[in-house]
Amino acid sequence: MTVRAVVLVEGHSDQVALEALAKRRGRDLATEGISIVPVGGSKSVGGFLKLYGPQGMGARIAGLCDAAEEGDFLRGLERAGLGSNLSREDMEALGFFVCVEDLEDELIRCLGAAAVEEVLDAHGDLGPFRTLQKQSAWLGRTPEDQLRRFMGSGGSRKIRYARLLIDALDLAHVPRPLDGVLAHV
Repeated sequence: MTVRAVVLVEGHSDQVALEALAKRRGRDLATEGISIVPVGGSKSVGGFLKLYGPQGMGARIAGLCDAAEEGDFLRGLERAGLGSNLSREDMEALGFFVCVEDLEDELIRCLGAAAVEEVLDAHGDLGPFRTLQKQSAWLGRTPEDQLRRFMGSGGSRKIRYARLLIDALDLAHVPRPLDGVLAHV
């Protein structure tokens, strides 16, 4: 298979979410020659840009990152010769989109806390979530904050719920960064 385009993401949960969304949209990324590649953290993006981008394989490149890692992606793009003094709008024109906080925040905001709790309940995790809500560190915090914390704890929970939350989305209301990066490739 020829790789036509590569989407660089920070981790496996981002990969799972984008693959699930593409499938729901009726796309077969493998047939289209599109690979979603987790880079293992934002600090590594520069090497992957060099490998897959214009200085390497010459594939069409795109990416998705969390707001806290936007600077790492900006520096990587600049070092790969894809621009200088890039703004977020410039990044998006290159196919690189930033989640407001992170993937989980985007999905929780799109679905709403109540719908996410329904997904947790359907998969046997509402009880453990309620336990987290009772912990002193999480008392008084918003349900959205509590859900983000819950998704980030418990081993592979982020990866598992990436697909489940994508499956629960109304396709008319998908997080902008996710739709944007897939539209670019």
